Amino acid sequence: MGEGTFGQVLECWDRDKKEMVAIKIIRSIKKYRESAMIEVDVLQQLGKHDKGGNRCVQIRNWFDYCNHICIVFEKLGPSLYDFLRKNNYRSFPIELVREIARQLLECVAFMHDLRLIHTDLKPENILLVSPECVRVPDSKVQSRSPKDSSYYKRVPKSSAIKVIDFGSSTCDRQDQSYIVSTRHYRAPEVILGLGWSYPCDIWSVGCILVELCSGEALFQTHENLEHLAMMERVLGRLPQHMLKRVDRHAEKYVRRGRLNWPEGATSRESIKAVQKLPCLQNLVMQHVDHSAGDLTHLLQLLLKYDPSDRLTAREALKHPFFTRDHLSRS
Repeated sequence: MGEGTFGQVLECWDRDKKEMVAIKIIRSIKKYRESAMIEVDVLQQLGKHDKGGNRCVQIRNWFDYCNHICIVFEKLGPSLYDFLRKNNYRSFPIELVREIARQLLECVAFMHDLRLIHTDLKPENILLVSPECVRVPDSKVQSRSPKDSSYYKRVPKSSAIKVIDFGSSTCDRQDQSYIVSTRHYRAPEVILGLGWSYPCDIWSVGCILVELCSGEALFQTHENLEHLAMMERVLGRLPQHMLKRVDRHAEKYVRRGRLNWPEGATSRESIKAVQKLPCLQNLVMQHVDHSAGDLTHLLQLLLKYDPSDRLTAREALKHPFFTRDHLSRS
């Protein structure tokens, strides 16, 4: 069903339960085994408290076979990333983004209440419960002929999702400063070495929602300084008090109290990649016709530079993007 650095996931038939399941088979390497046992522990903890279906994947069982940790899960549909990729990276409708965002924040709030931080939220780690989809006309396509295949885009039939991959999850402790999160979804405090906690998950959620609206990752980069410069281009200047406190590994990104950009850029292409990015509001307006104001405002609060200013997951669920009666649907 899929594979990664950890190993691979196989679709299997459970002869006892008479159902299809997904089995994650971990490579026989010490660090991956350790990560797998953390995941088993976290999944069992989540399962014990998850009475109301809090959008976390359900563990069925686990076993050790020939030095491979094997974790048995309920079988789910494709990841949001795979769905986007097979759909030529075309954006999701705003109503679907709203429903996915609500469930994702419910899952994060549930984890945070249990003092757990996921640390690796990204579209690859959010699975649709059902693989079923429908074809709908794509309003962004110029061709207006229904005979043209690009006239249509695929949309999931159900908005139900579940979060997976808890191998990087951790309990909240003071001043954790090692690098977490996949690059595109990594919060500024992680890059600057300022220590991180629950808000790093919230930043990742903000990046994911932009990607679902636009079809593309918000910060497409593989380099720290360029990444920070892209943040400034989309969200405005990084606060002085954060730049003054950077750790020794990040000092080279700062000069005279501001980001060392474009002086520190590695190439002209890098400068161009940053310059072509629009500000957050314009980026959202390009893809969202209605509720753009509510969505932009929510994203601005999820993507606050200072982690102490970022909304918590519970606060975000009370935002007008979710609570306002969206008359435009009728």
